Amino acid sequence: METEENILGHEKISKLIRKFSIPCIISLLVNSLYNIVDQIFIGWGVGYLGNGATNVVFPINMICLAFALMFGDGTSAYLSLKLGEKKKDEATKGVANGILISIIVAIILCTCSLVFLPQLLNIFGCTDALRSYALGYGYIISIGLPFVMIGTTLNSIIRADGSPKYAMTSMLSGAILNIILDPIFIFVFKMGVEGAAIATVISQLLTFIINIMYIRNFKSIKISKENLKLEKNICIKISTLGISSFITQMSFVIVVSFENNLLGKYGVDSKFGSEIPITVLGIVMKISQILNSIIIGIAVGSQPILGYNYGAQKFDRVRKTLKIVLGLSTIISTIAFILFQTIPDKLISIFGSGDANYMEFACLAFRIYLMLCICNGIQIPSGIFFQAIGKSTKSAILSLSRQILFLIPSMIIFGKLFGIIGVLYSGPSADGLAFIISVILLIIEYKTLENVKYNKQSVSSQINKEKLTDKHVIITISREYGSGGRYIGKLVADKLGITLYDKQFISKLSEETGLSEEYIENNEQKRKILDSLNNGYYFGLEMADELFLKESKLIQEIAKKESCVIIGRCADFILKDNKNVIKVFIYSKMEDKIKRATKFYGIEEQKAEKEIKRIDKLRANHYKYYTQKEWKDNSNYDICINSDMIGVEKAADLICKMVNSNNEELV
Repeated sequence: METEENILGHEKISKLIRKFSIPCIISLLVNSLYNIVDQIFIGWGVGYLGNGATNVVFPINMICLAFALMFGDGTSAYLSLKLGEKKKDEATKGVANGILISIIVAIILCTCSLVFLPQLLNIFGCTDALRSYALGYGYIISIGLPFVMIGTTLNSIIRADGSPKYAMTSMLSGAILNIILDPIFIFVFKMGVEGAAIATVISQLLTFIINIMYIRNFKSIKISKENLKLEKNICIKISTLGISSFITQMSFVIVVSFENNLLGKYGVDSKFGSEIPITVLGIVMKISQILNSIIIGIAVGSQPILGYNYGAQKFDRVRKTLKIVLGLSTIISTIAFILFQTIPDKLISIFGSGDANYMEFACLAFRIYLMLCICNGIQIPSGIFFQAIGKSTKSAILSLSRQILFLIPSMIIFGKLFGIIGVLYSGPSADGLAFIISVILLIIEYKTLENVKYNKQSVSSQINKEKLTDKHVIITISREYGSGGRYIGKLVADKLGITLYDKQFISKLSEETGLSEEYIENNEQKRKILDSLNNGYYFGLEMADELFLKESKLIQEIAKKESCVIIGRCADFILKDNKNVIKVFIYSKMEDKIKRATKFYGIEEQKAEKEIKRIDKLRANHYKYYTQKEWKDNSNYDICINSDMIGVEKAADLICKMVNSNNEELV
């Protein structure tokens, strides 16, 4: 029977995209429609002022969602990593801590929102005409914040536990109930925006209850009362893993806040007033989110296909997948562009009626603000593409460029120059600039894919030696770049007659995963700061995490079977519970590392120090991310050796003496 990896490498690409993308699209569309339903019924039952009020309250929900996704996605990643490491107890603690911290923060946010709602509404651009509606809607929504936050956190964890259908059911149940209750409370009970808020909270409560019921039925873990204790380190790790989702959502909060305030400021000097622009642009952005949900769903569905085939260096399949994704996304964005330009009055009419100024501004907003929405068909998939192939820096730049780097400055500059219409032109300005960067990076990468030729070299994964001892021993060597740690490891392996796992280890991992040795070498043991911005909501575990899980499993298997020396790869931490493990750290002074780097690695002397610091920082980040410990902390190791103080030969002899000493104690 074919494994999933074989399917990714050989199955028809269009079939794979359908398989992976459709569930993503449905999930994202449900989320988008959840936010829009209230506005449709409020628009018809209350009027556009009611919709304007929901738009200024909306950032409060987004802040809550940002924390919920940070804890939910962070806990999901933590669960997957710990289960991959066969550490079920730690996985259980992680889930328990993720739920607990979500509950605590949810209560804090609820309290702050109820106490400071008037001040928060001012920050989010509320006007006097919208205030009474916003307060009525906001106070009720605030009461439901714990339900939506805890429910969303659990939803992410349930998906990671292997029950995506259950998570989808709970989400759909709440969305459907909201559609049913909105007209009842608004039109039957005549409760206006307050009725819409009550319907939303009840719907969120249903999702919350369904997800809470799942806690007793986790497939991979079992939570007990003993696990329900907050641990600072675990909470920090969870938050770090989920920081991407938090940043993504909070950037939207910042954009909406700026937008509402600028629309109110410049709108008051126009014939449209402040309330019409705030209401209309909020609706326009939510409609555009439907477009983005489809594009994101297509791109996210392609991520495992792109990642696997890029790693396996099947670049023809990478290029073909990218073409299909960009083609589908461009078709979707083109259809949306035509609709926005030709029937904006019909689209805004879905959300109720308004006067002539309301309809005029709505048409302007659709036609100007979304003028270059067609570019989203390229820009959005580009960020996900670079994430899939392990190029996190480019992915992070593309993910943040439109919202933070371009949109907010454009709103401020154009608003000051051209007033209310200038704020609308910030949309195409940001879309166009983000599109240009995406195209440039894509063209460069695509040319690289066309030019690369893959010549896989078969490297022996085993070094057969005659062992000098029958005792089972594992030596792990962590080392600063240029300290000679790798050579010391080779000397130790030769002296003891045991296997060295370094480059040979990459060969073994390549055989197990189907990924190329070059790809593994470029993506393992290196963690950039920007990598944290790419985990989470749409991406799940990134390729570096997958490699770490597979490496951990392989290290544990090797350690059980034979004596060996393992270079780097957090092996000291992975094998911390194993007996007969000697953990070594090799270091030396910078001037000595520079000499070695220039002599053995061919690095120019003037650039050596910078390169040494860069690589050591990547290793430290990698170690801290997966172990929650400091790489250079001597308490992690049995011995720390200055290789230049005693020389590499004597360093190897010293380690061998430690092995023999341990062996004598075991006899």
